[in-house]
Amino acid sequence: MRLVFLGSPEFAVPSLEALAAHYRVAGVVTQPDRPAGRGRRLRPPAVRLAAARLGLQVIQPRRVSDAEALEAIRKWAPEAIVVVAFGQLLRPSILDLPRWGCLNVHASLLPRWRGASPIQATILEGDPTTGVTVMKMDAGLDTGPILAQRSVPIAPDETGGSLSTRLSSLGAALLLETLPGLQAGSIKPTPQQEEQATHAPLLRKSDGALDPTEPAERLARKVRAYHPWPGTFLNLDRSRLGVLSAHAAPALRDVPVGQVVQLERAPAVSTVQGYLVLDRVQPEGKKPMTGAAFLLGSRDFVGTTLRSPL
Repeated sequence: MRLVFLGSPEFAVPSLEALAAHYRVAGVVTQPDRPAGRGRRLRPPAVRLAAARLGLQVIQPRRVSDAEALEAIRKWAPEAIVVVAFGQLLRPSILDLPRWGCLNVHASLLPRWRGASPIQATILEGDPTTGVTVMKMDAGLDTGPILAQRSVPIAPDETGGSLSTRLSSLGAALLLETLPGLQAGSIKPTPQQEEQATHAPLLRKSDGALDPTEPAERLARKVRAYHPWPGTFLNLDRSRLGVLSAHAAPALRDVPVGQVVQLERAPAVSTVQGYLVLDRVQPEGKKPMTGAAFLLGSRDFVGTTLRSPL
């Protein structure tokens, strides 16, 4: 089977590597290089770097529907197009091009958590399990019929980063299991149950704000879900305090919502339900440190009342 691969972040790399080891990958489409880091220097997507290691042809159009990109894909003559975390909807001009259609590896058990941030959403909402789906794409956002699924439990200390790593490998393996059955006709697409659909929207850095008017347990899940990206933070008077890890603890006394207390030698924020204990933090412009170490240099932090992010 002759394939074309569309993908961009690190999550897509295991699928590309697996396909390159077992199939002919005629070409790779990935996003343009983006400014990143303090110097805002252009940084290539992880898929571009992987494709270079594998000796594959790569194009980086602004839009995959651009005429030049479409012409390049047509010249590659794919029998199937595989899409993993590419970040763009495909138009019928591409969807209808390959014989076996366009296949997508999605990091959730569809129809739950369609959209751009399924990994973060499943941790944030406290789902006990998640998984990966291989589906045949249509013109909608993650609405195509399902070809295969594989589920995994979510660990109590799971972060967005650790779960992404696990699901990226699982998705690559499931993709390799699915393609032969698709060719042989032994796998039939199954329509999604629309009434069970939920959505995980695109996240922004500002979504990482921690609001003490929410329960501590949900805030602790948010810290895990949004690590390493987009990250979570508390608004201080003149800066932000990054929160790298935290856990919920029961409130032992009546403290106003948003007030900082000391608990377990670490700072803890009183929320509408329980304390959010700050295990590891990162002040602006400084290195990560334990919450206890932060208190040693910021003794006036205890007793302050944090402002709402709204």
